[in-house]
Amino acid sequence: MKPLYLASGSPRRRELLTQIGVPFSAISADIDETPLPEESPSAYVERLARGKAEAGQCTVVSDAAFCVLGADTAVVLDGKILGKPVDEADACAMLMMLSGKEHEVLTAIAVREGERCESRVVRSLVRFRPIGRDEAAAYWASGEPRDKAGGYGIQGLGAVFVAGLNGSYSAVVGLPVCETAELLDHFGIPCWQNLNAQ
Repeated sequence: MKPLYLASGSPRRRELLTQIGVPFSAISADIDETPLPEESPSAYVERLARGKAEAGQCTVVSDAAFCVLGADTAVVLDGKILGKPVDEADACAMLMMLSGKEHEVLTAIAVREGERCESRVVRSLVRFRPIGRDEAAAYWASGEPRDKAGGYGIQGLGAVFVAGLNGSYSAVVGLPVCETAELLDHFGIPCWQNLNAQ
């Protein structure tokens, strides 16, 4: 079985990949995440996922065949990308914008082997209940929003804000497991490998 490298520092992505029984090694892949002029949110996340896979590939020293998985997630409201909050005021402003509304979460995944790269973009819709300013400040104080796109984590304390979800829960967390398994299969990497080892 060819080795798989996950080009991500996200513990959520590591957990989701482990959940579907795919062995991997985590590597870092730092790239410039600045959006390009006139770039759509969908094109943005796909470019970053492919860029992370390529950057990750450059860090691996191996003569044998291997694959690298890159991923990126963006929270989008009214066509505008909401990144990771820089401070409490920024995080609270984001939550106030999302309060009582539906927003998009776009997660792109890319798998690269040699010169071959395939990618997918998964779109989910998340609806928030109304959020009070004191509640937003208390959520910031928890520490959870600091490294989260859009200033919240659906898999953690931020779940209390989510009134509805149309799409892939795992994609909102950071790695759409259905599409990831499908893409990895195209490269000869099956899921549930831990079951086969028993």
